[in-house]
Amino acid sequence: MYGTTCPIPPRTNYTYILQVKDQIGSFYYFPSLAFHKAAGGFGGIRILSRPGIPVPFADPAGDYTVLIGDWYKSNHTNLKARLDRGRKLPSPDGILINGRSNGATLNVEKGKTYRLRISNVGLQNSLNFRIQNHRMKLVEVEGTHTMQTMFSSLDVHVGQSYSVLITADQSPRDYYVVASSRFTDKIITTTGILRYSGSSTSASGPIPGGPTIQIDWSLNQARAIRTNLTASGPRPNPQGSYHYGLIPLIRTIVFGSSAGQINGKQKYGINSVSFVPADTPLKLADFFKISGIYKINSISDKPTGRGLYLDTSVLQVAYRTFIEIVFENKENIVQSYHLNGYSFWVVGMDGGQWKTGSRNGYNLRDAVSRSTVQVYPKSWTAIYIALDNVGMWNLRSEFWARQYLGQQLYLRVFTTSTSLRDEYPIPKNSHLCGRAKGQHTRPL
Repeated sequence: MYGTTCPIPPRTNYTYILQVKDQIGSFYYFPSLAFHKAAGGFGGIRILSRPGIPVPFADPAGDYTVLIGDWYKSNHTNLKARLDRGRKLPSPDGILINGRSNGATLNVEKGKTYRLRISNVGLQNSLNFRIQNHRMKLVEVEGTHTMQTMFSSLDVHVGQSYSVLITADQSPRDYYVVASSRFTDKIITTTGILRYSGSSTSASGPIPGGPTIQIDWSLNQARAIRTNLTASGPRPNPQGSYHYGLIPLIRTIVFGSSAGQINGKQKYGINSVSFVPADTPLKLADFFKISGIYKINSISDKPTGRGLYLDTSVLQVAYRTFIEIVFENKENIVQSYHLNGYSFWVVGMDGGQWKTGSRNGYNLRDAVSRSTVQVYPKSWTAIYIALDNVGMWNLRSEFWARQYLGQQLYLRVFTTSTSLRDEYPIPKNSHLCGRAKGQHTRPL
């Protein structure tokens, strides 16, 4: 999480004063160091609206967390060792719904409406989610209330979270809940059960089919996901009151993925730099001004065309500016990127090469704000970000093998101000490791 290989301290009870932005929505947590994500340890996060702030739909009869993801029989240490030897991950052995293959159950009562918070917690595969004979009303994406569009199935890319409403309006029996892989040579499918109260009839008939390798289908669905401008977010004011499309851009950054061999081993990178974790957490190095751990702007803000090389890549950006980031994907796979500490507006995505004229097709009115976004093969995705959160923030591929093998960097959102309004000091009981050992934190 902090760009380091430092050990994790024993679990204990800490009290932190955290600087966070107001937030609502559906998210999930997982172990983010090394390759521990492959071992599991997932859970849903539900951040509810404060009392008195209206939500744009009635309270559901139930609220379910649905964690879907690809699964490997191999122990996570064996998968890590495979990557360390310079090999790629194999295809997954299956797909799980809430930790189970062909067995997860969601219980409902006829006539009632339920909220499903769906997250793709897998290592590398986009998944399609659907429920036999039931349509889903999309209502929220990673903290943004959306226009309430109906979908028969939903593409959920790695690291992404969606909230949907389903109404139990069918005959009382069991129905298939399905998650299947997208954009893979072999389509892997798993099923769960939507079980009506009093049901005595098992799910039957063919498992409902979904899209398989169709890129345009997924792209069109992504473009159809838009912000509900009149709904309140974490505050009473409508989400549409922040007119992101009218704010002048200060800077444009273009990130292109890189893949190749270094010293005979498979590596990945961004703008030709394959990230190498430092021996000290980058935030600690930054706070204590420890030299020699990383260099500011050790990665270009545009693709360079160079061959892949190793470095601890940090790009500095100015606090309280408004910037554009374009993700370019010249590879034949769907990619997924996450930025810690921020939500951003997904203003555009399309095939081919991004150009300045591509901005003519941007959605500058009701683009969805989220923290994880996909980039389709031979395509680009553009986002806008208001840099209102000082710190050292990880931008990474959500394909966990690519992240582990270097497809990540850190954005240093920097200000010369030392005001506590901008950033709290590091807590005095922080675990200091690497070259930060022996340093003294300022008391809170």
